[in-house]
Amino acid sequence: FTGGGDISPECFGGDDHRTIYSLDLERDRFELRLAQLALTSDIPILGICRGLQVLNLASNGDKLVPHVPEVFADILHRIEPPHPDSRAQPVGHSVRVMPDSRLAQIVKSDEISVVSWHHQAIKALPPGWQLAAKAPDGLIEAIEYAPHPWLLALQWHPEMSIEDGVQLKIFQAFVLAAGG
Repeated sequence: FTGGGDISPECFGGDDHRTIYSLDLERDRFELRLAQLALTSDIPILGICRGLQVLNLASNGDKLVPHVPEVFADILHRIEPPHPDSRAQPVGHSVRVMPDSRLAQIVKSDEISVVSWHHQAIKALPPGWQLAAKAPDGLIEAIEYAPHPWLLALQWHPEMSIEDGVQLKIFQAFVLAAGG
C-alpha cells in the first residue's frame, strides 16, 4: 500500500482540516476494502505512509491526526509549503526501533534515519497491532500485525532514500517474503 494524497475524513468520521489535500474518495474506499481483504490473507504486505494509515483504518483503528504539527510539534515530519500554491517537501529525522519487532530483525539497529513527507498520522495502535518504531516526539512511525505472516507498515518513505542500505533491507525483506 503506497503513499499518496490524504485520506478523506469522510472515510473515518474525522473533521475536515484546511491542510487536507489531494483527496480521492474512490481510491480511499477501494484501498480500505482491499486492505480489509489483504489482512485476512497470507500475502505479504508493506504499507508506506498513506499505506500505514489505510491499514490502520481497515483494522478499525482510531481516527487520523489531521495535521501532525498541531499535535506533534517537536520535530518536522515534512517541510510545510511557504504559501498555499506550493507543495510541502520531505524531511529527514530519526526513529527509535522497538527491539522485539520484525523491523528490528530487518534493520539490525535500534535507531535509524528516515525520510518523512506526511501531515496525517495515526493516533494510536489499531487493535491487535504492535509498535515497531516511533519518532522522538512520540509519533507512531511503524507498526506490525502479529496475526499476519508478514506485514510491516511505515509512516516514512523508504523509497526516497533507497541508497541507504537500511532502507533497502526493508524492501529486500518484503521481496523475500513475497517470493515465498
